[in-house]
Amino acid sequence: MAEYLSPGVYVEEFDSGGQPLEGASTSTGGFIGLAQRGAIAGLPELVTGINDFNRIFGSYLSENAFGEFRFLAYGVEQFFMNGGSRCYVMRVAPSDAKAADNAAVASPLGITAKNPGSWGNQIRVVILPSSKAKTQIYESVGANKYRVKNSAGFNTGDVIIFDDGATQEYSQVVSSLDNVIELSSELSGDPTDNNLLPVKVLKTSEFTVQIFYGSEAEEFERCSLNVSAANHVSKILAKSNIVLVEDNSSAAATPTTPFQLLTGETADAGKFQITLSGGSDGSFDNITPDIYIGDESGGPGKRTGIKAFIDNDEASIMAIPGVTDPNVQLSLVAHCENLKSRFAILDIPRDKKKVADVMTHRNIFDTNYAALYNPWLQVFDPLDKRNIFVPPSGSMVGVYSRSDQSRGVHKAPANEVVRGVTGLDCQYNTGEQDILNPKGVNLIRTFTGQGIRVWGARTASSNGLWKYINVRRLFIFLEQSIKSGTNWVVFEPNDEQLWARVARTIDAFLTRVWRDGALMGNSPQEAFYINIGRSTMTQDDIDNGRLICVIGVAPVKPAEFVIFRITQKTSEE
Repeated sequence: MAEYLSPGVYVEEFDSGGQPLEGASTSTGGFIGLAQRGAIAGLPELVTGINDFNRIFGSYLSENAFGEFRFLAYGVEQFFMNGGSRCYVMRVAPSDAKAADNAAVASPLGITAKNPGSWGNQIRVVILPSSKAKTQIYESVGANKYRVKNSAGFNTGDVIIFDDGATQEYSQVVSSLDNVIELSSELSGDPTDNNLLPVKVLKTSEFTVQIFYGSEAEEFERCSLNVSAANHVSKILAKSNIVLVEDNSSAAATPTTPFQLLTGETADAGKFQITLSGGSDGSFDNITPDIYIGDESGGPGKRTGIKAFIDNDEASIMAIPGVTDPNVQLSLVAHCENLKSRFAILDIPRDKKKVADVMTHRNIFDTNYAALYNPWLQVFDPLDKRNIFVPPSGSMVGVYSRSDQSRGVHKAPANEVVRGVTGLDCQYNTGEQDILNPKGVNLIRTFTGQGIRVWGARTASSNGLWKYINVRRLFIFLEQSIKSGTNWVVFEPNDEQLWARVARTIDAFLTRVWRDGALMGNSPQEAFYINIGRSTMTQDDIDNGRLICVIGVAPVKPAEFVIFRITQKTSEE
């Protein structure tokens, strides 16, 4: 309680009502797959457009090199084409993929491409001599000590060049304080110059690094090999998006410029260029399920594959375009079931077109956290300049996102046009769909005058309560919204006042959801109920710090079968 020690008027604020509860996002995609470049460990990268994807992960992959595993770029492109606005992408790579480096060129700098892939063989690194500070010497004030005009920028350990206009002399800074610089060796002759425009100057010796890859260019000015300096090369180039740099140099017996130490050439050379080599995309035989399933031995922030999305709270619709290995797909389903905050979209192998073959693959799964789609879709391939067939999962993640944004998560993502698609790998008729639809295989079909449309809205579950995609995703939305919107409740006094506030918070949220058309009923009372209090908690629950709230909602179901019963009307009726 507040303390009242002095007479006066006190104004205090307190919370009496429920806190506003914001709905969780359901339209953010999550993709995993092979790419030209990009990190293979760590956090998934946010991508907000196909140009963003190309900048981070490169362009399309060759069918000859990667076969059915090459469809990540196409899937992300279809996601944005079909209405998606943002997604997170995690790259995987074969176990024998290698990063390009400069091992073939002797240099005290170890330069390696930021991540594995043959893309790194196109990286060029240019080293130029440079200087970050220069000054004139006013007088000698002791053994190897000189009073200068300005000692700013001269750091202990820096290599310096004394230029008297005719010759150059190298030394190293031992200390720099109050415009007095102590050097490791005495400068020859008379180094002083008190002229307004000095001829003799003392300057630091650094180097500039320029990095080029395709249309990308980075420049890092005035880098040093002085480990204790803020401009040490490894610290400065840590900001690079293209390469990693390690300083393998050691102090030379005789001070020499960093440029000469790195390149073996004098500053007169002007520049020195290094081309990285040895980068490899890996072999097709090493594209195995484990690289997709991922590894979490590195801990938070260093996980790979599917497991990298454990550290991501944003993605809500997951896909691995074109990868139909049951081990990978079951791992993705398990990931979604464990987190209970996302939904998986699964592809069916392209060669499985007959109903019996499709059912063989479908029968692997029994989950309400995933849906299967078939057949594959015909799109134009900018890489080969021809039409190809791509898996439907990328397009479907986009359709889900578009439907969520335009109608809401309660609307089944079906009877929606699939954009950017010119045809289907095979055409299923109504009789074949009569078999596949009840089993949870969602078909994409062509209808005369209506384009290519998604014609199914079922999960891969055998539980009739969860057979519709929109019902499962609506509950994900409700659960995640309530979970994130009620964090303020934790550690509050567990009493009737708190229970009433929690009830009001959830009531206001569910009423808004009902008004949006996501719940059945002509009134909020018909659409949902909220029970919290002595009827939901025992004294033992309260004593053990548990607050239990029971919520029931009536979700809307899609009108999957529209039936008009028509009869003849006679004139006598």
